[in-house]
Amino acid sequence: MLWFGTKTKNRRFSRGHVLDVKLRSGQVRSTRMRFVALCLGGLFATVAGAYGLWMTGEYALRELVYRNQAFEIREVDVQTDGILAIDHLRRRCDVKEGENLMALDLSRVKRELELMPVVETASVERILPHTLRIQVTEREPLVQVVVPRPRQGGGVGLVSYHLDAEGNAMLPLEPNQRTISAAQSGEAQLPTLSGLNAAELQAGRRLTCPQVQAALRLVTAFEQSPMAGVVELKRIDLSAADVLHATTAEGGEVIFGNINPELQLRRWREIHDAGLRMNKAVAAVDLAVSNSIPVRWQEATNSLPVTPKIRKTTRNRKKNV
Repeated sequence: MLWFGTKTKNRRFSRGHVLDVKLRSGQVRSTRMRFVALCLGGLFATVAGAYGLWMTGEYALRELVYRNQAFEIREVDVQTDGILAIDHLRRRCDVKEGENLMALDLSRVKRELELMPVVETASVERILPHTLRIQVTEREPLVQVVVPRPRQGGGVGLVSYHLDAEGNAMLPLEPNQRTISAAQSGEAQLPTLSGLNAAELQAGRRLTCPQVQAALRLVTAFEQSPMAGVVELKRIDLSAADVLHATTAEGGEVIFGNINPELQLRRWREIHDAGLRMNKAVAAVDLAVSNSIPVRWQEATNSLPVTPKIRKTTRNRKKNV
């Protein structure tokens, strides 16, 4: 090769055409950056648009509904099936005429009413455009319990509680909270429970003690039994574990078992009728015994048949509006 005057070149120092890898990588990176920017811009625009729509909806809802005078409350229709005074329920609801009906928190009104121990359930609904309707179902007292309680000024006083058929405790209504007096509603003649733990008695609390529940079942069954118009249950002692000691207004003493009060009340009526035929009255009877029921008799006050008393019925539940 040297003969022709040519010189061998080192190929490592020669420059030839190579692939432009750097240029291709830059294009890919630029394309990716544009794509990311478009995605972020689209996401931001979507979020901003959604936020704008939400704010617009909130403004429209506030101005067209919650501040609209067309939905002002002009009537609060309160109904109850018991003896609670309507004015007392209205004050408890704390709803004033002129408030916006759509902005009113119905759950708050319902909760305030059902916090009253005497209220079993309450329903609250909007009647567009101007009426709020409230319907209250009251608990009906079945028995009463008198327990000692310390007074604020010192000393100890007696406090009366009422229990409904399920054992829910409640304080008697004040005169300004009721539409009729306690004597008219029959609360003054409620049977009295004694012998239970006074520490468990608290307004708004349900008593689940087996003896209390057995006594409530007995009183409920008694009001529907043949004896309801003949004698009157005055007191029920819960001191014993397995039996209930009842005293009647006529001075009789009756012992009941904790189960099947309907059967025991039918037996009591049969014994009572047998005593009338002998001109005798029941002084004491143990109905907890299933066979050979022990009975102690006393002379009847007169030889004429006993005039049946007016049968006690459940409170007449009329709606107060």
